Amino acid sequence: MHDKLCRRMGNAKLEIEDLQTFVEVADAGGVSAASRRLSLSKSVVSRRLLKLEAELGVQLLARTTRGAALTEAGASFRDHAARISAEIEAARETIVPNGDLRGRLRIAMPLSFGPTHFSPVLAELARRHPRLSIHTVYSDRFVDLVAEGFDCAIRVGTLRDSSLIAKRIGPIYGKLVASPGYIEAHGSPAAPGDVAAHEALMQGTESWRFMDGDTIVTVQPQGRFKADNGTALAVAAAAGLGIALLPDCLTHEYVSRGALVPIMTRYPPPPGAAYVVRPPSQHPERKIRVLTELSIEMFKHDPRFAEIVRPGSNGGVLAPVV
Repeated sequence: MHDKLCRRMGNAKLEIEDLQTFVEVADAGGVSAASRRLSLSKSVVSRRLLKLEAELGVQLLARTTRGAALTEAGASFRDHAARISAEIEAARETIVPNGDLRGRLRIAMPLSFGPTHFSPVLAELARRHPRLSIHTVYSDRFVDLVAEGFDCAIRVGTLRDSSLIAKRIGPIYGKLVASPGYIEAHGSPAAPGDVAAHEALMQGTESWRFMDGDTIVTVQPQGRFKADNGTALAVAAAAGLGIALLPDCLTHEYVSRGALVPIMTRYPPPPGAAYVVRPPSQHPERKIRVLTELSIEMFKHDPRFAEIVRPGSNGGVLAPVV
């Protein structure tokens, strides 16, 4: 099947847009999902697929009521099509390395402080490159970039082990906090070993880490209030429901007006960071490189990031926040 398909490829007149569309459909698992990723109508996506199959003389996708599944030929052709598309994009960048970005950039962004602290980066990127379409999905869940068709993601905290390629764009600081009302009623932990005796506000079943000099101390907090969103945990902490370990950008306003108080400050959490992560590839796309460079630039100089980047802060973000 592979040799037969290659012979047909040699005689076919293939359009790059048709190849890219096929890769999106294959990765998304259907025309509807791919059309949303590409911001095209389903009829346009279907026409491109039919045209490609007609040129190759083989069926690439088996249409079902649930979507589309790759045929044997389609599975073989998908990797070729993806590689060709990537090579052509790399060639375009070589020819015009400093020109306007074009095409589409699909980004996964944390819902906790993503809209307030990272969206200015995307707005500036769109302003500088008017031919670039930017599609952002804000969510605190752990997004599978490859399976869900994202070009890259902004991730904050401690990165999980994976095959993704990460570029650090700046530090993230944080601290353990509680409301004055909670402290008055229950006191506050003096050392990491005291944390287990307090009501902790958590994302799930994560561990909390603190620095005792050069030593990292890990504790297992316990609590009845859990949320997969850092903003919600900050609200709960301000309401006096317990202690929370959160990034400064989420607690800054609460602390400044006295609604939250830093506690156990002799044992800060280890430093965290923000990253741009992307799937592995031989030729990282220029639009991702430009996004990364702009993020680093704005992280250092934009006053809207002052709540996050505070040299000399005695805190850091512990676990993966998003």
